[in-house]
Amino acid sequence: MSPKVALFLAASFSVLAGTARAEAGLEPIVQELIVTADPLGRSGDEVISNVEILSGDTLAQRRQATLGETLVSLPGVTSDAFGGGASRPVIRGQTAPRVKILSDGASLFDASDVSPDHAVSGEPLLLDSIEVLRGPSALLYGGGAIGGAVNLIDRKIPTAIPPEGGEGAVELRYGSGDDERAGVVGVTVGLGNFALRLEGANRRTSDYRTPFYTPPAHGGEDDHDHDHDHDHEDDAAGFDRLAGSFNRNRSVTVGGSWIGSNGYFGVAYTEQVSKYGLPGHNHEYESCHPHGSSLHCGGHDHGGDDHDHDHDHSDGHVPIVDLKSRRIDVRGEIRSPFAGVERIRFRGGHTDYAHDEIDDGVVATTFSNKGHEMRLEVQHVPIGGFTGVVGVQVSESDFAAVGAESFVPPSTTKNRALFLLEAVTFGDWRFEGALRQEWQEAQAIGRPDTEHKPFSASAGASWTFAPGYVASLNVARSQRAPHAQELYARGAHLATNTFELGTATLQEETANSVEIGLRKTQGPLTFSASAYRYAYDGYIYAATLDRFEDFRLIRYSQADATFTGVEGEVRYAFANGLALSAFGDKVKAELDDGGPLPRIPAARLGGRAEFLAGVWSGDVEYFRVFEQDEIAAFESATPGYDMVNATLAYDFAAGAFNNQLFVRGTNLLDETALSHTSYLSTLAPQRGRSVLVGLRTRF
Repeated sequence: MSPKVALFLAASFSVLAGTARAEAGLEPIVQELIVTADPLGRSGDEVISNVEILSGDTLAQRRQATLGETLVSLPGVTSDAFGGGASRPVIRGQTAPRVKILSDGASLFDASDVSPDHAVSGEPLLLDSIEVLRGPSALLYGGGAIGGAVNLIDRKIPTAIPPEGGEGAVELRYGSGDDERAGVVGVTVGLGNFALRLEGANRRTSDYRTPFYTPPAHGGEDDHDHDHDHDHEDDAAGFDRLAGSFNRNRSVTVGGSWIGSNGYFGVAYTEQVSKYGLPGHNHEYESCHPHGSSLHCGGHDHGGDDHDHDHDHSDGHVPIVDLKSRRIDVRGEIRSPFAGVERIRFRGGHTDYAHDEIDDGVVATTFSNKGHEMRLEVQHVPIGGFTGVVGVQVSESDFAAVGAESFVPPSTTKNRALFLLEAVTFGDWRFEGALRQEWQEAQAIGRPDTEHKPFSASAGASWTFAPGYVASLNVARSQRAPHAQELYARGAHLATNTFELGTATLQEETANSVEIGLRKTQGPLTFSASAYRYAYDGYIYAATLDRFEDFRLIRYSQADATFTGVEGEVRYAFANGLALSAFGDKVKAELDDGGPLPRIPAARLGGRAEFLAGVWSGDVEYFRVFEQDEIAAFESATPGYDMVNATLAYDFAAGAFNNQLFVRGTNLLDETALSHTSYLSTLAPQRGRSVLVGLRTRF
């Protein structure tokens, strides 16, 4: 640990401890959180497999402009940030199409599973909580969740009549690192058995500041297969703002529901409009095309000595994404409708999504996705001690990319599924098992139709061997049908510097997984730790066939692969309102006969101090992201860095309004932080030192 880190932490811990001692006798508040994504409606402590919930003040203070950045503080979760406008969650080294993003259990239907520069169409400012499901807990949501699922919980459809006829919240935010100016408002009004919800958010950020950074020389990665005598401009110029990292976003929702004594039924309409930049995006290799398994670039044979095609990109313009998503959600629940049934729950969604990628003022490519999904769950009354749910899910997605970067042909994917979950308790033991059978059909213009029938099964057991201590074991066999992109792609994908070739003969991907866990949920000392192993048969990955400088020809192929990792957190809450914790994670992923897989997150280890002293609360955290030098071919190592963040909040009341003023500083050491999980890992550092000031009012 560097001296400046040690000095900062020592001072911070001293201040926190002194403040906490002034309020001796405060007890930590423990709130039981229900896992909405769990069909049985159990709390996080009751679910056998790994679930984590980010909610309340913690979510409000940590949320960022993108979903991936909002979740990076959780063990085992990072992001594949693509500047300030797009980042997807990375769970245990895996992201889309193996990590599914849900809106209260229903698929979002955007374009984020096709490319890392496509934003997840969910506004973090409008979320009430976020559930992260790892391992078998995500099995019931299909093969797209084989690596995990992220469930976004909002208030767009009321489930209860608000007390005193109405409730609401307003929040204003300003951030220094990217000149963020954001506001959000939400109001729920009750009218008899009917409740109306109105909410909206507006966020504007500029290109974010970074420590002064000079990207490596063009083509600087290791493991060049070919000797190209290609003249380039000198090394890229240094910068202290990341061009194209700005973000503009507006979201509006109107929803309503009828609420009775034993259930509710509601509908909501959401419209999101967003514009953001694409840093690192260029057309230097747009002329590259395959001849068999070799690349031709700039009109010259690949492998020759005369690669002097002209790259003139000195104007400095940055491509822009102009996004619009319109979505209708339908949700309902009825409790004890008739004999033998405890609850029926329905989720449905229809999305009309499109975004233009605008280059130098001209629309270059338009991506669109029109999709719908319906999901019905029926929970039976206990039978011989067993509680369970049987369900059906139907979805269809029509995806198209039209224009210069239409590397995936227009395609339609239809999916039907049946699933079952059963759980039983015997004394200190809990057992559960789940099954899911899917039928997927995919069609694309000019490509062969494909059919897949992935089947998944899981079993878990937990043992409360002492009060508050729980040991668990989960095993699963999960299958995923290939994504349309993996089946049908053919074209240049400039965001990832690849020319992609799909393989229509791909088979189901199968993961055989085992996870052991140990938790302590009661008393001042609490902890959670997990170790896991995913052994993939027929793991679908982008195999590199050829390379020209930084541009690769890839074909989606299958090979066996293994993911192994650990993650955990331990926390001790003192009686005086001070709590100390330590956390960390590490994952290793490699092809069984081919070395490491690309973009696997580096190991992390850190600590956090929290305090609660009357109307004051806060935290300071430090973690070390280690160097990632276990790299795939054509990949560069990324150096380690230290990260220090801190929060201070003040709660106060003003009449009927409950308010919180908070300040959160991130990257306080102004470290150059390169994320190995990003396609821009060596081109786009994360945000530099930034201070966010926010005011929340609830009434």
